[in-house]
Amino acid sequence: MRIGIIGGSGYTGVELLRLLCVRSDIEIVFISSRAQAGTPVSDLFPSLRGHVDLAFSHPDQIASSKCDLVFFATPNGTAMHQARALLDQGTKLIDLSADFRLKDVAVWEKWYGMTHASPELIDESVYGLPEVHRESIRSAHLVANPGCYPTAVQLGFMPLLEAGVVDSQSLIADVKSGITGAGRSASVANLLAEAADSFKAYAVQGHRHLPEIEQGLQSMTTGSIQLTFTPHLLPIIRGIHATLYAPLNTEVDLQALFDRRYENEPFVDVLPSGSHPETRSVRSTNVCRLAVHQPQGRGMAVVLAVEDNLVKGAAGQAIQNMNLMLGLPETSGLILPAIMP
Repeated sequence: MRIGIIGGSGYTGVELLRLLCVRSDIEIVFISSRAQAGTPVSDLFPSLRGHVDLAFSHPDQIASSKCDLVFFATPNGTAMHQARALLDQGTKLIDLSADFRLKDVAVWEKWYGMTHASPELIDESVYGLPEVHRESIRSAHLVANPGCYPTAVQLGFMPLLEAGVVDSQSLIADVKSGITGAGRSASVANLLAEAADSFKAYAVQGHRHLPEIEQGLQSMTTGSIQLTFTPHLLPIIRGIHATLYAPLNTEVDLQALFDRRYENEPFVDVLPSGSHPETRSVRSTNVCRLAVHQPQGRGMAVVLAVEDNLVKGAAGQAIQNMNLMLGLPETSGLILPAIMP
């Protein structure tokens, strides 16, 4: 299988390369970067020396590469301009940006501040959360890979909403991300001296992942969804920790509920009762690790979810989707232990 990556010079791009370059069932034949065109990949990413021999190409050269599947690891607003031409030549696409995640074009344009260039493709796209849309992903030609925050929040709330045991209009997501979630572009706010030894909330009035999360949660319940979502920036390189609150409307064995829902999911790990998952336990893995609590036996479910924002929150989940789309074993290239310490 011939694989291409458009936008390979960021953290998500190098993570795709790291996970794909060791596989024998696919071949990376194209990787692009406008700024780095002509530069050997291993010059920009010495960690890939001896594993990736390609040089970066200009993204406009993708058509001649004859790829079976292409990843867009590009900023929002890029994939929507190139997707139609690639789909018309029979190439399958996985977009890691937000271009095709929201089904309501007006909502997308409001939150992302631009006119959508390919609104007709939105209905053709499949939202790439395998734990919900696995069978649709298998037959998809265009997959919208979920965002990092939405993955953790949706997986944490899903068993509760599907079972109808919580008040879906009073959900709270208190979520923290490592600094790689902000991307690789130069920014004063992301400098070591600015971000280290500090901790802050941001986008409290409204983060662009909110409508994506609410859209996904709405598909899990017949009731209406109302979510208070507050993201925070942690002084760590990678990792997401979500603390999720949902008022219970009935008595339920929460541990049994989560164990049953995820017992056959290869990349969701429900910890034993009383556990507190750590971000380091999923570093560089495609696993979302969960624990569910009911503090003091009162009427509030508290779910703790951790994931690596660059793997299960981005590149790893995209490869999980690629495996499904190409008829490969879903877990291929993704069964990896966390890096410790």
